[in-house]
Amino acid sequence: MRFLTLITVLVWLLVTTGAHADTLTWSDQDRRVDLTRYLDYLIEPPDGLGIEQIRALPPSAWMDNHAESINFGYGEEVFWFRLTINPGSQTFTPLLEIAYPVLDRIDAFLVRGGGVVEHQVLGDKLPFHQRPVHHRNFLLPLALPADEPLQLYLRVETTSSMQVPMTLWDEAAFHASDQAGSIAEGVYFGIILVMILYNLFVYLAVGERSFLYYVGYITAMPLFLASLRGLSFQYLWPEATWWNDQAIVAFLNLVIVFGAVFTMRFLTVVPRTHPRLSVVTIAAIAMAGLLVVASVLLPYRMLIVPTITLATLTCSLMLFLGVYRWWHRDTAARYYTGAWVFMLSGGIVLALSKFTMLPRNVFTENATQLGSALGVILLSIALADRLNREKRAAFQAQQRLLREERKVRLTQERSLRIQQQANAQLEERVQERTRDLERLNAQLLELSSTDALTGLKNRAHFDSAFQSACVRAYRFRQPLSVLVVDIDHFKQFNDTYGHLVGDDCLQSVAEQIRQIVTRPQDLAARYGGEEFVVLLPDTPEAGAVRVAERIRKVVEQAEFRVSDDRIRLSVSIGVATLIPDHAEQTKELFERADAALYRAKAQGRNRVQVERSPQADPVVTSIKR
Repeated sequence: MRFLTLITVLVWLLVTTGAHADTLTWSDQDRRVDLTRYLDYLIEPPDGLGIEQIRALPPSAWMDNHAESINFGYGEEVFWFRLTINPGSQTFTPLLEIAYPVLDRIDAFLVRGGGVVEHQVLGDKLPFHQRPVHHRNFLLPLALPADEPLQLYLRVETTSSMQVPMTLWDEAAFHASDQAGSIAEGVYFGIILVMILYNLFVYLAVGERSFLYYVGYITAMPLFLASLRGLSFQYLWPEATWWNDQAIVAFLNLVIVFGAVFTMRFLTVVPRTHPRLSVVTIAAIAMAGLLVVASVLLPYRMLIVPTITLATLTCSLMLFLGVYRWWHRDTAARYYTGAWVFMLSGGIVLALSKFTMLPRNVFTENATQLGSALGVILLSIALADRLNREKRAAFQAQQRLLREERKVRLTQERSLRIQQQANAQLEERVQERTRDLERLNAQLLELSSTDALTGLKNRAHFDSAFQSACVRAYRFRQPLSVLVVDIDHFKQFNDTYGHLVGDDCLQSVAEQIRQIVTRPQDLAARYGGEEFVVLLPDTPEAGAVRVAERIRKVVEQAEFRVSDDRIRLSVSIGVATLIPDHAEQTKELFERADAALYRAKAQGRNRVQVERSPQADPVVTSIKR
């Protein structure tokens, strides 16, 4: 493949006449532009080239991409890509997306006004948190000042298939499209998870090993797809750059191992009945097992092509076994063949796409995911059908024996009733235990996040919700406000009236806070001792101050009865608001609110103290009624 690529490049350089890709003009009407037809590319020589050397090359050194996608298959070549974007008379900030998350290294050079203004390094050989935008695909924010064309040079190096699908997005359009894609991913993995749990419970109930092998298969398949699509790197091992490549090889070979073992057992392809076919299948299983072991010893580039080749051949073999057994009137093979037509065809389409025999598009990239979801459902039906047929066959055999001998028939009928009752009781018990576990888990989750004394959320729950709210506020550039509420003179109150009355006081204040904090997205929690916190997402400073003042007033106006005495309480409240500059700004925001609380206490208590962010007017506002 590398030899053919080099020959193609040499021929192109000899005959080129200077035809190059068009310049992309980005306008305010554009939401999404496929950059395939706007790209020039060249292959870096073995000695390598720097960005200045690349820029100094003559136009004839670059080749225009005439294909519908950028897919050069597997090889050792390093590719350079060039793109020119003209923003016209307006300023834009679009996102460049490279939607192939297994590329090893991408050097992005932004050239404007005759010089390199920015150099970004991306790739799955870097920890996930180093990406400029945390996403499973590679995203590069671009600044396009008005009337200043931008040249983008990309140097791409990878041991995987050289696929570089590039799209320029309007940021809002990208997030809308990505949200829809995330929903589809969630539906797929939800279906797979349900099927895994269902078949695992069936295995535990009936002890049929076909279900266990099937669970292994449908567990390895989504892990392979998640690794291939960058989801595993984002959510499961964002720091494990070495394993991120090896996981693709390991899980794909585990798919082969479990899929082939399941096929042999489900279709009864065993050495006793099918010696040749079983030998071929066992050989495929053995080779896949060796590649699983090799995936922790050998580099990715040495294993990926043999793995894909073995996967393609094994997929074809499994499909042949299904058709062969169906031809021989194996009833189970009907469902099996239909399921594997979906699953294995999806795997073959993906493999052919990696070897550039099929273009890279939405269908080829999602064929395995779509096919596996449909196949998993059909195979679950096939397993249930097989289990039912085996039960019916056993019942019919028992009936024949019963007709031959009356005494044996009566004994078998009694045994059958006992067995059916046991099965019904077992299934009912599994369902009952499942419901009990779900109910207990829900109760434990609620208890673990609720303060037992006040009924408000506890500090652990607040910390988690605070971090999530900060991430959302940072992503959508929304104000985030925090109130720290402290009961004035609470220690003196405890010392005077006792801890039991103090607990009643805490419950009373918590109930008054709960009456004020009513928006679904807001959160009131007990932070510790007599201190409470209120989290107000998407709330500016003025709104936060109004909420704080309402809390202060309702506490001040409420009467707290101790025996025959009527006591009035008061609280001091610190308020802080900011629009986060990064997703980890919770500590800074809380410290500002806490500092405002201490100032409120120092200035006489029973007041609302506001501390603004350093970016705004640094005046500290104090509100006292």
